Amino acid sequence: MNLLPAKKILMKTKNKAWLGTDYTMNLYKGCHHGCIYCDSRSRCYGIENFERVTGKQNALQMLALELQQKRQKAVIGDGSMSDSYNAFEKKYQLTRQALELFDTFDFGVSLATKSDLILRDQDLLKKISGHAPVNISFSFSTIDDALASKIEKRVSLPSQRMAALKELTASGLYSGILLMPILPALTDDWSTIEKLVLQAKENGAAYIYPFWGVTLRDIQKEYYFQQLKNIAPNLLQKYQQASADNYYYPIENLMETKRKFKKLCCQLQLEYSMTRIIEKYQQRYQVEQLSLF
Repeated sequence: MNLLPAKKILMKTKNKAWLGTDYTMNLYKGCHHGCIYCDSRSRCYGIENFERVTGKQNALQMLALELQQKRQKAVIGDGSMSDSYNAFEKKYQLTRQALELFDTFDFGVSLATKSDLILRDQDLLKKISGHAPVNISFSFSTIDDALASKIEKRVSLPSQRMAALKELTASGLYSGILLMPILPALTDDWSTIEKLVLQAKENGAAYIYPFWGVTLRDIQKEYYFQQLKNIAPNLLQKYQQASADNYYYPIENLMETKRKFKKLCCQLQLEYSMTRIIEKYQQRYQVEQLSLF
């Protein structure tokens, strides 16, 4: 794995309403999971040759220094641009070593991943959760293993992610599902979404948060259309027309699907509000901090 120089590791979160993080961190650049819809391919993120994964030079030394310099403890978000649990992580363990630093310096973490490799770090996540907030989000677009193997080519299958979710929640770690993106005419039928929600509950998820469509812009759109030719060529023209004047393509039957989704989540007592998700995994620690004063 090549290493690239980095000036900084922790970036102040622009939108804290997203999973309640104070800073974001990406120890890797690029991703080789092969998800055909990935928004991080978009030109605005400035990642050339997106499927070539590189690490950041002296990342852990820089991270340790930045954590020491923070006056207030915070929650670090990881996995927003590049999955922290890519194939290189098994060997280089940058994410695991970062978690060790979070534990040492008393910082919380919110991780988003498509990989069951996160189970390797269950011990560290449990240690951190003893003194700081921990949230683990597994990303899904479908519950169907066969379809997933076509649209998410080099990643843990949905069934494997569900098994990992079950193990983490059984150990007491706050975990849930990011249902995103939902692909119009591919993964947006209600029977598919319903099955995913039911399995989420069965496997102990605390929440399921959806994004009702897919972004399609510049390089990302070009790549998605190219892959769609092989996977579902009959849908290509439909996508081209729908995204001609807008980079966001919502699912079909949006309002009816949202209504059914909310009703089912309420019945199953699954959180789906981002505000409530943040409250749930941070509440205990906020109470403990206030009690110190």
